[in-house]
Amino acid sequence: MSKLLEFMRELGRDAKLAAEYHEDADATMRRAGLSDAERKAMLDKDYAAIKRLTGLVDGQFATDHTIRAYDE
Repeated sequence: MSKLLEFMRELGRDAKLAAEYHEDADATMRRAGLSDAERKAMLDKDYAAIKRLTGLVDGQFATDHTIRAYDE
């Protein structure tokens, strides 16, 4: 699994990580070890680049909502 895909999955599972990402997305991605290209794709919300970098195809893991299911 790509590091970017794992990071995106963790954003949906980890409330603390999501809060850190909301406060400073680039710093959070740097700490996670994402490459320059991965960080740029996320910051630019470049879906084509994210798909290429993660290996995802259209419709895979797709949603038009933000779903958060954090443990309290």
